Amino acid sequence: MNDPFNEASRPRKVLTAGEDAEGRLDSWLAAELDGEFSRSRIKALIEQGAVALNGTPCTEAKKKIRAGDLVEIGLPEPEDPEPKGEDIPLDVLYEDADLIVIAKPAGLVVHPGAGNWTGTLVNALIHHCGDSLSGIGGVKRPGIVHRLDKETSGVMVVAKHDAAHRHLAAQFADHGRTGDLERAYIALVWGRPQQLRGTIDAPLGRSSADRTKRSVKREEAMDAREAVTHYEVVERFLEQEDATCLASLVECRLETGRTHQIRVHMAHIGHPLIGDPEYGAAFKTKANRLPEAAKAVVNRFHRQALHAYLLAFEHPRTGEVMEFEAPVPADLEELLEALRES
Repeated sequence: MNDPFNEASRPRKVLTAGEDAEGRLDSWLAAELDGEFSRSRIKALIEQGAVALNGTPCTEAKKKIRAGDLVEIGLPEPEDPEPKGEDIPLDVLYEDADLIVIAKPAGLVVHPGAGNWTGTLVNALIHHCGDSLSGIGGVKRPGIVHRLDKETSGVMVVAKHDAAHRHLAAQFADHGRTGDLERAYIALVWGRPQQLRGTIDAPLGRSSADRTKRSVKREEAMDAREAVTHYEVVERFLEQEDATCLASLVECRLETGRTHQIRVHMAHIGHPLIGDPEYGAAFKTKANRLPEAAKAVVNRFHRQALHAYLLAFEHPRTGEVMEFEAPVPADLEELLEALRES
């Protein structure tokens, strides 16, 4: 068996943990390498023995990092950056010569990146659309004008040529402030916001604890970026006599499009998404207050309960305003029904 750390041909990088270093080794390395490799890829490298901590090979990704630690990583050979077509099924809602609208399932990464060079939506689109996507929006993101998190399901539009890409990208950059773009999500959250309808205006930036996550920032923070979410409670579950409830179905509409925006904003006001492993983990025990049948469904729901159900935009060629809805996926529908029957 090859020793990935001692292979002479493998390039190495040596890093020293600063005074504020803390947390897991894999998380710290992911942040220090600034997205060069995903956390899952780094975890795999650690488990393969490609990382040494203070001169000793370390195979525990959860090992705590401390100030002054010396970390040496044997870097893997670069992977092919140009995505290839793969026969991955697509749920096509609409398609013409200019664009394609699909319902993305949860679990599908949108575009290739470190640790995810295959099995993405882009790989599926290249296979489905052929050479027409080549180079539009960059090699790794051909035709992509917006994205959804891996575990978020919902409707997406993809451009098939440069003119369509420019037109659609401009609409998404404007976020519907002056045009016809409209994006709406449904989210299942713990509890019920005090105000049944409201706006969350809270800047977002990288989390200081984990750079793969986002957190609310002060406006004067260097990495603070404007983030505005409009929400409305549309259904409540297991209401109590004091008008509180255990969970709510919330419709969210974005005025900006930041990474993890809805997930961070709802957690910020005290109502994280059910199943969210990053921003709602502290609320996981709330499932114990549910009836047994609903509790079982919630406990096996291992993703954020978020679905981009509606997308409206102006067609880049005809100027027609087109509106599409993606059906609620089976796992989220099961979760909703379990709460309704409780």
